[in-house]
Amino acid sequence: MTQIPDFQHQHFAHCESGVMSALLMHQGVELSEPMVFGLSGTLCFAYLPFMKFGNMPLVSYRMFPGHIVKKFPKRLGMPYCLKTYRNQAQAMDELDAHVREGRLVGLQTSAYYTTYFPPEMRFHFNAHNIIIIGKDADDYLVSDPVFDHIERIKVADLKLARFAKGLSAPKGLAHYPLGPPAGLDLPRLIKLSIKKTVRMMLYAPLPWIGIKGILLLARRVAQLANKADERYTRLFLGNVVRMQEEIGTGGGGFRFMYASFLQEAFAATGWPVLQEASARMTEAGDQWRLFALACARVVKKNPDAAAPDHIANLLRQCGETERQIYTLLKSLNRSH
Repeated sequence: MTQIPDFQHQHFAHCESGVMSALLMHQGVELSEPMVFGLSGTLCFAYLPFMKFGNMPLVSYRMFPGHIVKKFPKRLGMPYCLKTYRNQAQAMDELDAHVREGRLVGLQTSAYYTTYFPPEMRFHFNAHNIIIIGKDADDYLVSDPVFDHIERIKVADLKLARFAKGLSAPKGLAHYPLGPPAGLDLPRLIKLSIKKTVRMMLYAPLPWIGIKGILLLARRVAQLANKADERYTRLFLGNVVRMQEEIGTGGGGFRFMYASFLQEAFAATGWPVLQEASARMTEAGDQWRLFALACARVVKKNPDAAAPDHIANLLRQCGETERQIYTLLKSLNRSH
C-alpha cells in the first residue's frame, strides 16, 4: 500500500471549499474552509429560468462549481496545476505517478459513480471534489470532505467518475498546488473579496443575479398561486429546496459559512463592521431555513402548508436581510 504521509483527513461542510482548505493546509497554509469560501468570493445567488436542472429552472446559492478551484489560487498568488484529459489511461497513469511521488491530488468527479456513497445519495452531479491520498492494490484511498473517514474506490469506478458525461463534465480534471503562496496579505484579500461579493449581490447588471435574482424568484413563487396544477407547484418548490438544502451546503448553509468567514475576518482585522455583518448573516441563514421548511411542507402536502404568497414573502425577507448586510459591508471600502 502507498499512502501519502502526514495528511490529516478532516470533515468539511462542502466539497470544493473543503478540498481547497485541505490541500492548502498540507502546504502549511492555515486557511479554514470558511476563510477559503469567503476569500474566493463564492457566495452568490442566481435564479436562471432559461437553464434547466431536472427539467426545472436552475437556482444557485453560490458561484458555479469549479469557481474556487479555478479562481482562488490566482487570488492568493499561488502556483497551481489544473489539468484535464482526453486520454483516460493517461489520466489514471499520471494519478498513479502523483501518488508514488507523495503528492496530494484533487479530482473533480461524478457523485453518481462515486461508489462509497450510499445508493440513496448518488445522483448525476459532476462537480464533486475529492482528494486522492494513496493506493492499495486496486483501491484508491480517498479523502472526501463530506465523509468522516478515509474511503476507498476501485480504479475502474474512479475512472468512470472522472470521465462522466453531461453538465459540468469533469474531463478527468486533476488539480494541486505547486507550492505555497509567496505571502498572504490577509486584510487586503478580505477587503478585496468582500468588495467582489457586494458588487455581485447588489449591482449585478442582470435581473437573475444577486438580490434582483432573489426578488425575481419571489415573484415567480407568488405566481404559483394562479396555477391550478398543484403537482407543478410541488415540483417547482421541491426543486428550489433541493438546490438549497441538498446540493452542497445550500442556501442557508452557505450563509452560515459566510457568517463564519466574516467572524474570522473580524478576528484577523479588528474591523467592527465585520462582526456586526457576521451576526446578521447568521440571521439570514436562519431565514433561508424557514423558507425551505415552508417549501418542504408544500412538497409533502402538509395540512399546515403555507400559500405561495406567504412563501414568496419569506423569500422577500431573505432578500431584504441580505440587501442590508451587503449595504453594511459596502461601508468597509470607505472606512478601511
